[in-house]
Amino acid sequence: MTALMKLRYTATAAIAVFGILAGAAQADELADIKAAGEINIGIFSDFPPFSSASADMSIKGYDVDVAQKIADGLGVKLNLVSVTGQNRIAYLNDDRVDLLMSVGYSKERAEVIDFAAPYAPYYIAVIGPAALKVSGKEDLADKSVAVNRGTLEDTSLTAVAPGSAAIQRFENYNSVIQAFISGQTQLMVVGNDVGAQVLARQDELKPEQKFQLLSSPSHIALRKGEEGLKKAVNDSVAAMIADGSLDASSKSWLKAPLNPENLKD
Repeated sequence: MTALMKLRYTATAAIAVFGILAGAAQADELADIKAAGEINIGIFSDFPPFSSASADMSIKGYDVDVAQKIADGLGVKLNLVSVTGQNRIAYLNDDRVDLLMSVGYSKERAEVIDFAAPYAPYYIAVIGPAALKVSGKEDLADKSVAVNRGTLEDTSLTAVAPGSAAIQRFENYNSVIQAFISGQTQLMVVGNDVGAQVLARQDELKPEQKFQLLSSPSHIALRKGEEGLKKAVNDSVAAMIADGSLDASSKSWLKAPLNPENLKD
């Protein structure tokens, strides 16, 4: 074998090895999930009404409904994996979970993970009793409003409230809710996750959402490059919107019909 032939043989072998390695690096996660017959989805274990322990200690909520629909659509078993805000991105990129629920989009996160279509509304809203007429920011004039100090809710409210609005800032959500329920304030500003819990429990007060201050829907996150899995997730969410099951979950867990406008970034 001449030196040139040896060089060509070596180059061809190197290309073949590189192709094998590249193929392994670009393995189809969707195919792997179907082959395994199960999908691992990361959720917060204590994040009501999106996910929390029920009376029988199983995890239930809006996120669980969606995760189950995705698994059913793929024809595989659902394994729920408890994650935290600190470890969940690492769990995803270390292949300990295939998907993550309840992930807000940001440019920084998009550099290390990918996002499927938004599936869950997350918004900050003004909540008050049904008897109190409030339909927009101008109606906050001369009203007392409870809000959690230093949060996005606080900055969003402060940016639009008229000067005569009496904003009362508290150190945690429990204090905000208590101030509103007890009548210390006429209104409160919270995220729809917190608001849903209040709406579900206060029959006498009959609280309702008056108007929204900010909307930032939640996405399902996955590893970069998994276009097959991303399409399957998007198809599942689209099917849930079309058949009304996502609206049913919203009414059940978020205590409000699903507004498609709340699924826009």
